This record gives sequence, C-alpha cells and structure tokens, in this order.
Amino acid sequence: MTRHPNVVVGLDAPDDAGVYQLPNGPAIVQTVDFFTPIVDDPYDWGRIAAANALSDVYAMGGTPLTALSIVGWPRDDLPLELLTEVQRGSAEVLVEAACTLLGGHSIDDREPKFGLAVTGVVDVSTMMTNRAGAVGDRLVLTKPLGTGLISTAIKRDEATAEQIEASTTVMTALNRSASVVALDHGVRAATDVTGFGLLGHLEELATGSGLGAHIDHRSIPLLPGLEQLAEGGVVAGGTRRNLAAAEAYTDFGELPEPTQLILADAQTSGGLLLATEAGSADELVAALGEAGTLAAAVIGDLVEGSGIVVR
Repeated sequence: MTRHPNVVVGLDAPDDAGVYQLPNGPAIVQTVDFFTPIVDDPYDWGRIAAANALSDVYAMGGTPLTALSIVGWPRDDLPLELLTEVQRGSAEVLVEAACTLLGGHSIDDREPKFGLAVTGVVDVSTMMTNRAGAVGDRLVLTKPLGTGLISTAIKRDEATAEQIEASTTVMTALNRSASVVALDHGVRAATDVTGFGLLGHLEELATGSGLGAHIDHRSIPLLPGLEQLAEGGVVAGGTRRNLAAAEAYTDFGELPEPTQLILADAQTSGGLLLATEAGSADELVAALGEAGTLAAAVIGDLVEGSGIVVR
C-alpha cells in the first residue's frame, strides 16, 4: 500500500474521515456510509442516512460540499416509489447542510441499502481529530444515547411511539452546529459516536491521544426507556459485540449489565464526543445549548494511563 505525501489523515492513523491536502488549496475531507433500513418510514430512513454520512465530516471540523448516493434495491420486491421517498428524505437533509448531490450509483440487491459518499473541505490548522486529547480535558457529549436499542425495538415491534419519535429526532439532527461551536471554542479532539458505541469511540479517542478516560454514567444523556429494553434483551448483536470488546479495556466496577449495554449501544447518527480544556468546558456547554444541540453534557475526563473507568 502506498501513501501519498499529501495525505493528512489516512489508514495509518484512522479517524472519522480521510483528509487530503490539495496543492496550493484547501484540504478535502472524504467519507462514505450506508446501511439497511433502521426505521419503517422510508422518508425518515433517507433523512437518517444522510445525517449519518455527513456526521463524519462534521466530526473532523469540516464543511460538506458534495455527495454521491449509494443504493442497493430489490427492484422486483419493493416498489421504486419507496426509493423515491428515501431519496426525498436524504435530499432534504442535504439541502439543510448546503451539500450538493452530484449523482450516485445503484444496483439490484436482495436487501435494500442506502447511504452517501460525502466530500468536503477542512482547515488542517484547526481541524478536530481523535488523537489530539490532553490530560485533564473534559469530555462533552452532544446527543443522547440509545438509538441502537430503540432501532432494535422498532424491528421487533416493541418500541413506543415516544421512543420512535425521540430516536428519529436524534438520528436526523445534523452535527453541524455542534461542530461549529466546538471549533469556535478551540476544540481539537473529537469523534462522533456511531457503530462502536460510546465506549468504543471513547477508547479510540483516548488511545489515539495516548491516554485513558474516566466517565460518570449518571451524567450521560439517554433516550427514554433504555434500561427496560436492555433488561428485556432487546439488544442488537452489534451492541453485544461492542460490549464484549469493551470488557478488555473498561473497568465497569459494580455497574449492572443493562447499563453496560447502554454504554456499548451501537449508535446511528449519534452526537459528537468532544474533548475540551477543563477551564473552557462550562463555556462550551453553554454555547452548545444556545446553538440548540440535543444534549450538552460533561460526562468525564481524559486522564493519564490507559483504558476506561466507569464511575
């Protein structure tokens, strides 16, 4: 494998997106994400898929510019009118993000899939990475956890109307305002919380920064009814695999398994996890609240050492 000298963030130091410095110009940031339906409404699925794909650009402190759609569709089993609704939802989120859809590619597939490849720009001198944390940084989360558990409950017809509405609101909300506020407040260490769950993405940020982390589970914002879902076994296989992996680097103390599962819950279009200097944490939280982020909670700290301790 070759590595071009203009690659700023690539496979040798994986992050939320790749970054390539153009000669005599800006750096481009690129990412791709797609998945099978996680809600019943095709319009909402399109909105969620778009917000999720855009999130990796925001996690780097970038601005999305263009997108290409990725479609797998069982044309003989599902009407194309449903795909039109998926694309309509995606297009509305892209308009909100001022990101232009240039085209895409589709194939005939037994299982429907949809997502986007997104290209944007980022200022390398101020961009956020998952390797820039420092000892004493406070950890700030900008969306509540629980979309994975509720998506599983939707598939099993066990989610309440309140849970579906709350989860859809979280998954369709852009991380744009959180990214802008973080950059304005000098944040340089960040990631978004997606498929590896809070613990998995925190471990990436902490280890990438050469540090460990302490978190207080009681301070973490949550969607409604998660404990009941976890206790009832309404848990996706990905979340259980996340927890099995987290056991190698997490000290849970006496924390019960349902709460452990919530912390490992595989998220879709989750919030940003920001590491900020302790002295600026309160100001950052206040600014996030003013910007309308769905949460703005200090959930822990980066510390010397390694691994995660849940208090």
